[in-house]
Amino acid sequence: MSLSMSVLIVIALSIVGYVLAPRRALRLVGGDRRKLASLPKQYGLSAGLSVFLPAMLIALLGGIGGVAGSVLPVIIVAVAIGACCLAILKSRPDFIARNSAETLIKAVLIAASGVAILTTIGIVMSLVFETANFFRDYSWTDFFFSTTWSPNFRGDSALGILPLLWGTLYISFIALAFAVPIGLFAAIYLSEYASPRMRSVAKPAIEILAGIPTIVYGLFALITVGPFLRDYFAAPLGLEQSASSVMTAGLVMGVMLIPFVSSLSDDIINAVPQAMRDGSFGLGATKSETIRQVVIPAALPGIVGAVLLAASRAIGETMIVVLGAGAAASMSLNPFEAMTTVTVKIVSQLTGDTDFASPETLVAFALALTLFVITLGLNVVALFIVRKYREQYE
Repeated sequence: MSLSMSVLIVIALSIVGYVLAPRRALRLVGGDRRKLASLPKQYGLSAGLSVFLPAMLIALLGGIGGVAGSVLPVIIVAVAIGACCLAILKSRPDFIARNSAETLIKAVLIAASGVAILTTIGIVMSLVFETANFFRDYSWTDFFFSTTWSPNFRGDSALGILPLLWGTLYISFIALAFAVPIGLFAAIYLSEYASPRMRSVAKPAIEILAGIPTIVYGLFALITVGPFLRDYFAAPLGLEQSASSVMTAGLVMGVMLIPFVSSLSDDIINAVPQAMRDGSFGLGATKSETIRQVVIPAALPGIVGAVLLAASRAIGETMIVVLGAGAAASMSLNPFEAMTTVTVKIVSQLTGDTDFASPETLVAFALALTLFVITLGLNVVALFIVRKYREQYE
């Protein structure tokens, strides 16, 4: 018996318990539901969960403990059969199935939360351990303060993170400079000026941008935006004439970030009570004055939080940068010059047949941990701003 077959048997036994448990309880009271301590569906839910959860827990613990593959499915099925029989026998008229079902559902929710927390801990620990291995072979001062990025798998590599951080922050700055004004103005129009019919069309149209795969944005940057900026802006100014540039990646990434800023800001602006607007109108303020002096100040903490969350999204972007900004690690102020980011180099260092014991490969984990700390810091700051300065309205 295979493990997948045992899982199917567990699911079938859970369905059997869900169907037979309420029938047994009803049979014992002659079909009169009023004599049951709980609803029939609650008997079924309690029985089904009582079969499924213990069996899946045994499967998880057996997989972690390394139980032999031929023995584990038998144990899982045996536990499921025993749990199914016990659950059906427990289905008596005086059994409060509602409490049992609530307890089991609570256990499922706790387990789901635990999986998310343990996954986060696992990701962080894997990055920390591999980063520690990297710093055993490479100086942390050279990594954090060197301005040269020149990996060489034959040894004698220069693995300074500063050029990568500069490219990451430069591209993110251009993207936010493009996305924040447009997204915020779009949110103000949708929440304050647009008619319900226009809003019902414009808001989904803007949010479609969030559903476009980033590889499509990257191709758009490579084929359309990059050559356009090179031919009509960089060339007349006598600057670097390359289709891959910071400006290309920044503008296209800004287009991608517009729905993030717009949607979040729109929800925040709509949360400002209408009574504040009416009070401003009653004092003689115009609509634009009300927006500038009442609505936006009231919604500003949430808007700042939305911008910081968009910044976290920009810092972690990869495909747009790969196709739009190039792969050159440099520290230049020229926005039409090719640069690269931390995420691009993480991919390049782990691509191909590489030795995971070499600093040139382990540096990817140090880069990932640094990026994780930066984005985590931005998210923490965003949450702090929203919670500290958000006004509570009745």
